[in-house]
This record gives sequence, structure tokens and C-alpha cells, in this order.
Amino acid sequence: MAVVVTGGAGFVGSHLVDRLAARGERVVVIDDLSTGRVGNLAAVISRAEAIFIYADLAAPEFDLAQAIAEAAPERVSEIYHLASPASPEAYGARPWETLAVNSIGTMRVIELALAQRARLLLASTSEIYGDPLVHPQPESYFGNVNSVGPRACYDEGKRFAEAAVAVAAARRGLDGRIVRVFNCYGPRMQLGDGRLVPALFAAASEGRPLPIHGDGRQTRSMTYVDDLVSGMLAVAHASQPTLQPVNLGSEEEVSVEDIARAVAGVVGVPFTPAYLPARPEDPQRRRPCLDLARALGWEPSTALREGLRATHAWLRRELVLA
Repeated sequence: MAVVVTGGAGFVGSHLVDRLAARGERVVVIDDLSTGRVGNLAAVISRAEAIFIYADLAAPEFDLAQAIAEAAPERVSEIYHLASPASPEAYGARPWETLAVNSIGTMRVIELALAQRARLLLASTSEIYGDPLVHPQPESYFGNVNSVGPRACYDEGKRFAEAAVAVAAARRGLDGRIVRVFNCYGPRMQLGDGRLVPALFAAASEGRPLPIHGDGRQTRSMTYVDDLVSGMLAVAHASQPTLQPVNLGSEEEVSVEDIARAVAGVVGVPFTPAYLPARPEDPQRRRPCLDLARALGWEPSTALREGLRATHAWLRRELVLA
């Protein structure tokens, strides 16, 4: 049987593909490369452990079922739906495409899962909580989100995707799972994607002041990518009689300023911040409640400095940073 990963050439998706291939799965990757890179899949493709389909899931002319049938004639057992821009710069530059892949793309993936009798895991986001008024955020919290704000294409796109999976599970028998991802970082992040960790590493390595939007006191719960992938697989393979979203993140809540200090320490440069205007509607606090994840036997194990060192080592090796 085959396993499908949408967005599998991206940062998180490619790590998931590696893990699935290492388990012996036959993996089919679908990606339009708007934010992903084929190079992230070079190893698994060279070993014939993954098949790559270049496609936009939401394109009117794209026939997902036909593309999968041509790539893998065997039945699909699992689908991991990660396709979507995920950084403020990426979805800010492609708001319509972000809405499309999270609505039209998700509904097409649901139809494939139903036709193939496959389990579907949707990678959602902590952004559905918006700028939360409840802390830490349990899965039962409905969020504090502006549906017409500058981040709405991503926040509301993911909320729609969750609703689509929930309706399909309740009304059509979909075997669905939802994970809400908190602030993931690690190797294969793109330096120019605008997210916090690569922006800090790029500045530190080039001897520039470290960019901090706002006063730096806003918090994040940084989750190392290997931990996240383990969590996604744990949720995908757990028994879940009733659909229940599951938070995946770190409870190590750290201010943006302290993350910048940690990056400076890893690179070995003085902490020299450059305080920039705050991003519109930037969440001020972010930390998951992990009770449901722990009940499934998962919790993160990588401390922030350990993950930052691994990320910096990869950046130096792959991107020739100082």
C-alpha cells in the first residue's frame, strides 16, 4: 500500500517523508514547490523510496485520483495533508492560493481518502487560536481570530480545513485526524521565509543586528521538527473513536527576545537586537496544553538550545553560513 504526503517537499513534509520511507512505506509526494524544494527529497527519490508529483492541489485541471492511480496503482492506506504556505511572508504573498489549498485542496484530499478507505491526517496550526485569551491553549478553546485581518487567509483557511475534516468524519465515515502545530523549527527551513528562527540565524551569521518584531516579550513554544514528526505519527496511528484535534508543541514557553539571545549564543556573536514594528495581530502568548498528546504517549524531548544547535549545524553545512 502507498502513503500520500501533500506538501511533502516542504520543511516539515520532507522530514515526515524521510520517516515514512525509513519505515518501508511507499510514499507519494504532491507539491507545487511554491514553498517547498525538490532538494529536500533528493535522498528518498534517489533510493526510489518516494515518487514526486508536481501539482497544485487546488488547480481546476488537476485530477488527484488519476494522478495517484498513475503514480501508485496499489491502494492508499494513509494521507498526510500538509500542503499550505505556513510563514507570514509566504501566505501574505499568496493569500488566495493559501485559501484555495486549505479549502478546495482539503476537500479533494478528503474525497481521495474516502475513495481509498485511507486514514487522513490534517496538519492544522496553533494559529487557529489567533491571539489567545486562554493560556495555555487547550484543544477545546475556540480561539480569538479576526476573520478579515491580515492573517485571515491562513488562520481561517486552516479553520475551514478542520471543519471539512470534522464534517466528513461525522457525516461520511472519514477516518480522520487533526494535529495543531505550534512554532516548528529545524533543518530545511528556508532563510528567507520570514519565520523567527531562520531570520535570526541569517542575521547572526551575517553580523547584522537580530530582528525582533515588537518589544520581544511575546512568547512562543518552539517545537523541533523531529519531535513534531514523531507526534504526527503518534496521532495518525492512535485509536480515536471520535475525531479530536491534538496540540503538538513544546511547553517550554520562551520570549522572542530570549530566543534571539539563544540564537546569538549558538552562533557565538553578541546579542545585538534590532527592534522592528510589531507584526499586525501578532499573538502575544503561545503555549499548548498537551494533555491529549500525552494520553497518546507523546511529548517533545528536544530542548530549545539543543534544537537550535542542530539547526545551525545544518545551515552551516547546507547553506554555507559563517
